[in-house]
Amino acid sequence: MKKDMTILYPLGNNLYVNMTNRCPYNCTFCLRQTMDTVSKENPHSLWLEREPSVQEVCNEFKKFDMDQYNEIVFCGFGEPTERLYDIFEVCDCIKTTYNKPIRINTNGSANLIWQKDTTKDFKDRIDTVSISLNHPDPVQYQNIVRSKFGIQSHKAMLEFAKNVKQYVKHVCMTTVDTTISHEDEKQCALICKELGVSYRIRPYEK
Repeated sequence: MKKDMTILYPLGNNLYVNMTNRCPYNCTFCLRQTMDTVSKENPHSLWLEREPSVQEVCNEFKKFDMDQYNEIVFCGFGEPTERLYDIFEVCDCIKTTYNKPIRINTNGSANLIWQKDTTKDFKDRIDTVSISLNHPDPVQYQNIVRSKFGIQSHKAMLEFAKNVKQYVKHVCMTTVDTTISHEDEKQCALICKELGVSYRIRPYEK
């Protein structure tokens, strides 16, 4: 495992923020089990030598031509909400300086990590929340994500989605293509419809 200090990395038309390698899940399909990076444009490892400070992250944006990017995405080799309140500080910096839309890709465990409802603090900071739904059944979900919080993780993730949509413009839930059956995908679509959020099947990346 190579380590580096890759805090920001471009992917497509977006700029991604890698602030932590901590994660309470150990998903069976997770890229970091077999790879050091996800970006051909930036081959440097996403395994961090240490977690950057909020100021370091804010300063890193100055190295990039921000006009090139459509969106800022918090998603690296870890669960971003492990540093949720640091992320909110960075969001405030981004909004003030660059006025770019902000997305966070999460497994939906923020309320379990912080042991409180965090969702109201997303307001006016995060424009899109993308949540990994992974499976409609709590037991099968746990088999896939292998959460340290156990079987309660599925219910907590759904409650997080329901609550955060009160404060965020766009909430999307996703599953990974080929990791569940088409019947399970239909069930996931129904769950998303009931929650009032969108559903997307994202491609499996090797």
